[in-house]
Amino acid sequence: MKYYSHGKLLLTGEYFVKIGAKAFALPSKFGQSLFYSSQREKYLLWESYDEKDNIWFKTKICCKNFNTIFSTNKKVSRTLLKILKTVRKLNPEFLALEGAKVKTKLEFNINWGLGSSSTLISNISEWADVDPYKLSEKTFGGSGYDIACAKSDKPLIYSFKKSTPKIVKHDFNPPFKDCLFFVYLNKKQNTRRELKRFMQMKKIPEFSCRQISSISKEIVNTRKLEDFEKLINEHEEITKRILNKKTIKDLFFSDFNGSIKSLGAWGGDFILATGDQNNKKYFYQKGFKIIFDYSDIII
Repeated sequence: MKYYSHGKLLLTGEYFVKIGAKAFALPSKFGQSLFYSSQREKYLLWESYDEKDNIWFKTKICCKNFNTIFSTNKKVSRTLLKILKTVRKLNPEFLALEGAKVKTKLEFNINWGLGSSSTLISNISEWADVDPYKLSEKTFGGSGYDIACAKSDKPLIYSFKKSTPKIVKHDFNPPFKDCLFFVYLNKKQNTRRELKRFMQMKKIPEFSCRQISSISKEIVNTRKLEDFEKLINEHEEITKRILNKKTIKDLFFSDFNGSIKSLGAWGGDFILATGDQNNKKYFYQKGFKIIFDYSDIII
């Protein structure tokens, strides 16, 4: 049996989506697969492979109480056991009468921030027949937009209020799509840590939340690059004021002649940039050599 989930990039609504704002999220063409087969022995044999088909994690777990028998990485094991034990609480029949062999396969570098955790949660939820949003909330936390992207075939507007996700899919195919590209900043950001800091801040102005929601809705329908750039620049300024941080462009790319938008937690993973081939060369010459055109990475 095979399960598959898409990775994600969050174009608008970072941080604010956690407090009810609408966010515009993009499912990635890169995802993660989970292959499962049952076995009589009541053990879970687990192997995880990276995008180059190299094994990066292996473990053997007793299905009775989900205790580790063998593992190549204790930290990863603790996370996996937390997920499995939470699944058992949501579905007591999960691996209660049999064991299993599981292989996971990533299509992207685990450090890129495209959703190695969310795609895993989505795949395990489908395998175990549990609610992926509940499993995500009880294990990794977050807003759930990445879970929405996991099974979506289109970009989407996402919001989460009163423990209920709301998803509206959109055909986002602007004429300026060839002027959008994604640049990896050679640094993985800890989204959960950054989100925790945000949630511990003083009360966020409701007006700012409404502004972010308005930008998310407007950006879906933009037809001109200059309008799109105006919206993402406005989004950066709003977030900058709330976080009391400089934008990534202010910090590192102040002489760049296009627009730059942080995606997800500020400070790492991917950014969105606008412009032509010369604009791409700008980043390449600065040592940022992992660059994707919009159509190469987004569904």
